[in-house]
Amino acid sequence: MPRTPLVVDSPLEYLAILDENGVVDSALEPNLSQELLLKLHRFMVLGRRLDERMLQLQRQGRLGTFAPIKGQEASQLGAVAALEPRDWMVPSFRETAAQLWRGTPMESILLYFGGFDEGGRIPDGQKDLPVSIPVASQLLHAVGLAWAAKYRKSDEVAMTFFGDGATSEGDFHEALNFASVYQTPTVFVCQNNQWAISIPRSKQTRSRTLAQKALAYEMPGLQVDGNDVLAVYTAAAEAVQRARSGSGPTFIECVTYRMAMHTTADDPTRYRTEAEVAEWARKDPITRFEKYLVAKGLIDSQGMEAVASEADAAIQQAVQRYEALTKTLVDPLQMFEHHFEQLPAHLLEQQDELRRFLEAEREEARHA
Repeated sequence: MPRTPLVVDSPLEYLAILDENGVVDSALEPNLSQELLLKLHRFMVLGRRLDERMLQLQRQGRLGTFAPIKGQEASQLGAVAALEPRDWMVPSFRETAAQLWRGTPMESILLYFGGFDEGGRIPDGQKDLPVSIPVASQLLHAVGLAWAAKYRKSDEVAMTFFGDGATSEGDFHEALNFASVYQTPTVFVCQNNQWAISIPRSKQTRSRTLAQKALAYEMPGLQVDGNDVLAVYTAAAEAVQRARSGSGPTFIECVTYRMAMHTTADDPTRYRTEAEVAEWARKDPITRFEKYLVAKGLIDSQGMEAVASEADAAIQQAVQRYEALTKTLVDPLQMFEHHFEQLPAHLLEQQDELRRFLEAEREEARHA
């Protein structure tokens, strides 16, 4: 049967500016201020050091399960740095560094992963959504925020983060389709860290890239070196400007790597090799960025030590505030709140029984 060929315009590009050794492509180097470059470095280090401290706390039983970000600092911070305070940031469960950049207090992050709902409260005036655990569900929320901004004729942009595994979810495709049809000001940032828990990227999709999934929705798609903070920032800044000017959404695939476990309940040694991890360790986003900053004369070894020391001091203070807060927030009776307008009889009975038990326990402690 004769067929007529269809011409589909589907450009796809890869962007890298800073190589593994910190050598910059001067033709592509963005013109960023010294202040922004040093702030990016400071938050990359802070994100890494907080991540390491949280792992210690979790192993000591002082924090619950959380998702480490080690190795993905450039993907998060390069992207979120392109936003303005008036824009929306919609995270998944692995955007600790992006949350810090946006102004979330460290003790709030610790509270959340310590099991306290209070940690999910967004500071007043901060246009972020809380952490989203169900994979890809936050993409729909981001598109809704972007659609609302467009409907109100605001110039706000909504940026959402997700992992490679999210591109296998139905919510991902619904979000991209809606965003493209209605040309919402949405920036989709996929942190392709090669693994969705123990499932490698190669077993999730036959697509050679994740960025090309944008082409089905007539949306610009770009793949960047996710360990290159300059490349991520450049791509995100262009996408934000495109969205703000009314030109619709963009999909950015950041090729990066999860250096640690999926969550602290995971054992990555069961499904990946030490050689693979070592290969990616040579592409560490912080190491290469520091080499770049040294070459530009913006920092030296003493300066890097000072940044790390300041981060550690701030983290220690946040841990102290977190653990002090846990002593004031622990009230088991709170479990009965915010579920029903009027508690049913069986829960009223359980609530009363627990109250009597706690009062008896406190009375016993007073006389001990």
